[in-house]
Amino acid sequence: MRIATFNVNGIGSRLPALLQWLEEKQPDVACLQELKAPQEKFPLEAINAAGYHAIWHGQKSWNGVAILSRMPPQEIGRGLPGDPDDEQSRYIEAVVGDVVIACLYLPNGNPAPGPKFDYKLKWFERLIRRGEQLLATGAKVVLAGDFNVMPTELDVYKPERWGDDALFRPETREAFHRLVAQGWTDSLRTMHPGEKIYTFWDYFRNAYGRDAGLRIDHLLLSPALAPALKAAGVDRDVRGREKPSDHAPTWIELDPAAARGAHAGTVPAASTAVSGRAAGKSAGKAENKVVDKAAKAVKADASPDLAAAVAVAGSGSDAAPAPAPARTGTRKTPPAKAPAARKTRTKARAEGTPAANAPAAQADAAQTSAGGTPPAKAAAKRKSKATPESAAPAGPAAGVKPARKTAARAKAG
Repeated sequence: MRIATFNVNGIGSRLPALLQWLEEKQPDVACLQELKAPQEKFPLEAINAAGYHAIWHGQKSWNGVAILSRMPPQEIGRGLPGDPDDEQSRYIEAVVGDVVIACLYLPNGNPAPGPKFDYKLKWFERLIRRGEQLLATGAKVVLAGDFNVMPTELDVYKPERWGDDALFRPETREAFHRLVAQGWTDSLRTMHPGEKIYTFWDYFRNAYGRDAGLRIDHLLLSPALAPALKAAGVDRDVRGREKPSDHAPTWIELDPAAARGAHAGTVPAASTAVSGRAAGKSAGKAENKVVDKAAKAVKADASPDLAAAVAVAGSGSDAAPAPAPARTGTRKTPPAKAPAARKTRTKARAEGTPAANAPAAQADAAQTSAGGTPPAKAAAKRKSKATPESAAPAGPAAGVKPARKTAARAKAG
């Protein structure tokens, strides 16, 4: 079983690159971050045509996470528990087979110190609490995503230049180490001890060509799943292709027979159980109300006594699960036409919490692939449009335009 994480840095402009990688590597599960697209703009048709089901948690212009899988994922919840006022789309959790997949995009936090860094640390504390809940079940769990932290000096090119950056500050690294100390296995570092191996290279100053990189994308395994780890790596060449993300896909290979632990149905629910079989455009108003209620519930602290709700979600009691989309085979070129690429900018962007008067988040439908196998050669041709952020980042006053992205990561080299 191959599980990967990939910060696509805009699923609209990077869709051809994503589809090419999916066809070449055929991961069983792919966790995506930085979709930078609202819920209704997710390219479901193209993802289905590539042979994947999907659930996603979108947001206009910023953030956004998704889980793609060969078999239908059963959503546990979206949004990290612990802060009902947090509207940022950074976390989604699902059961795939008997493995719990948590896809996350941890805040960048720059500039530090400041309110954005405070938000990052608070988000990290919520993740640590959720990690405790997941481990307490004994289930097979993967925490996968862009953690925006370099755990050690081995994980950053020229660490002396990054001491004040939010990704490398002592507080950030200490939080990551506390998370891992719960019992999680850092899969990439376990398979490559002592090796400089990176997952991110900035767009500036030929960082990729000089290998001036960072390791900020991680896959952490619970004790029940750690014995199944066979291999881990980075598809580094993807970063060197035309119109790439500034990240490269990071992956692990698991031997399911070597895993041990409780069934995924014992996982404490992060929200009201949502089976999520309707595709986004076909979800009815009644279902939207149920999903909206679940999306609000996910932001409250979960309790282990909600495990039964997850078991219901995994049982498919409301309908039979959709069959996995058929594999499409290898194509020489991606099926979707590449939209016009936006100007690429550095990773270290202003990511703070939304202003107090920000509009409420969209009702996120529990969106997975619709039942049935999509046409093998269907391709989505959607235009990626740059739209203004709907909620201004925290600033000195309401109405102030979001700050331009900082060039913190351009310091590499």
